[in-house]
Amino acid sequence: MNVSLTQKFIAEFFGTLVLVLIGCGSAVIAGSHVGLLGISFAFGLSVLTMVYAIGHISGCHINPAITISMLATGKISGKDAGAYIVAQILGAIAAAGILYCMASGRAEYTLAANGLGQNGIGDAYQDHYNVTSGLIFEIVFTAIFLVVIHGATSKNNGNGALAGVAIGLSLTMIHIVGIPITGVSVNPARSIGPALFVGGDALAHLWIFIVGPVVGGLIGGFIWKLYDKA
Repeated sequence: MNVSLTQKFIAEFFGTLVLVLIGCGSAVIAGSHVGLLGISFAFGLSVLTMVYAIGHISGCHINPAITISMLATGKISGKDAGAYIVAQILGAIAAAGILYCMASGRAEYTLAANGLGQNGIGDAYQDHYNVTSGLIFEIVFTAIFLVVIHGATSKNNGNGALAGVAIGLSLTMIHIVGIPITGVSVNPARSIGPALFVGGDALAHLWIFIVGPVVGGLIGGFIWKLYDKA
């Protein structure tokens, strides 16, 4: 199947939009109803479904940390990687804008008080973890995520048809642990979209959710390379 770069761009834009809209939307709109476990599954299920919706088009990265890790391990060209990352960031921004428009339809909603599911650390966020804890979490758990992704999609894996299940459930388990720490990024685009609308601390701390996942993604790719020569 011949897939153009434009088609891949559209797929990555759409997939990232769905991830951010469903994941962050579950926190902003349905959080009081579904709790942290429900939010965790919303993020995981959005990735799982997108793997099967767009995986055959672009590989369903929908995450710059994944794309950079794939580039570092020779699974994607630099040209494609650049287009993917732009598409992912634009998709996340579009999703945050759509979510803001929907959430604003509730009279009690304010951007300052309710936010858009942005990531954060410190006294004003979740369980008040500091910068060090947040950065360690984002690096380590992104590395775990990328080991799962590389392994599940490896040509040496005979269960490739179930890759989406493994990837989606791994993101779910990461959220179950990490929501109280940072809200879980492991994905720079997912953090950039909401932060641009919310501003303030969300923008000030954004570097954590760019540096952490990118470093973690590179580490995850390196770990996978140690034992799988695909």
